[in-house]
Amino acid sequence: MELLAAWRSGDERAGGRLVERHYAAVERFFVHKVADEAAADLIQRTFLSLVEARERIRADANFKAYLLGIARNLLYNYFRRYRRDADHLDFVRVSSADLAPSAPSLIAQNQESRLLFEALRRIPLEFQVVLELYYWENLKARELAGILGIPEGTARTRIRRAKILLEQALKDLSKSPDLLRSTVSNLEQWARQLRGLHNRSPG
Repeated sequence: MELLAAWRSGDERAGGRLVERHYAAVERFFVHKVADEAAADLIQRTFLSLVEARERIRADANFKAYLLGIARNLLYNYFRRYRRDADHLDFVRVSSADLAPSAPSLIAQNQESRLLFEALRRIPLEFQVVLELYYWENLKARELAGILGIPEGTARTRIRRAKILLEQALKDLSKSPDLLRSTVSNLEQWARQLRGLHNRSPG
């Protein structure tokens, strides 16, 4: 990546352009998972960690995937830091709604988007992360495997499992059969729409 190479060579403007290009993705990752103040702090820590790691990033690496891997690790460490059961905290079992029930709500434009967002928060955090990175950031199974530290085949299995869990959460939350059918049948479309609905609610 030319910008990364230039940044490593001391071109701070290149570093600034990298931050500008990927800031929204990092913000999307944290917003709605933790409270506003924590999200702002975690966003800042992600980019500070990036600065510290820039010499270790492979030239052929997916830069956004590397950056979001940093964000994931910081998020999980954040939750571990404030949980009494940190030693037994399993992100394949506990959801962001369990971990941060007071996180800001999504400003969604339609019922399908609100339903899908709430369902995402109800599934285990690791599977929520998988779906968000897969749909919102267009990362492939190979890149997800690198972020999660698992084989690519296992990453593909988690993508499939995450979709099943999300559809079940949608069924549990939906009070309207028609709305449920619409959301499930257009799952990929609605998930991608949520990519642009990451502004935090007022106050």
